[in-house]
Amino acid sequence: MDIRVKRVYEPPEESDGRRILVDRLWPRGLTKQKAKVDLWLKDLGPSTPLRQWFNHEPAKWDEFQKRYREELKGKKDLLNRIPRDEKVTLIYGARDKLHNEALVLKNFLTKH
Repeated sequence: MDIRVKRVYEPPEESDGRRILVDRLWPRGLTKQKAKVDLWLKDLGPSTPLRQWFNHEPAKWDEFQKRYREELKGKKDLLNRIPRDEKVTLIYGARDKLHNEALVLKNFLTKH
């Protein structure tokens, strides 16, 4: 399984493979053409209450990961929509490259 993680505001590249947006909200200021998203799995993103609680605060990172992994366990139908036999780039909108849902999702996918 070849999974990468990339911020949606970074330029798309051929090497990205299939680009899957995993945010619940569409990224501000981007058109669908410019984002070059192949698949938007918005319901795979963290729930609105979890996203609002986390608020991208690094001090809440460990607890956020734990809670988000629990949410992911109940979304097998959506997880199955992510191809396992091709290159995939999980796209996210957050500014923080070290604390975002795409990283948690990538780790979850590689372990399950």
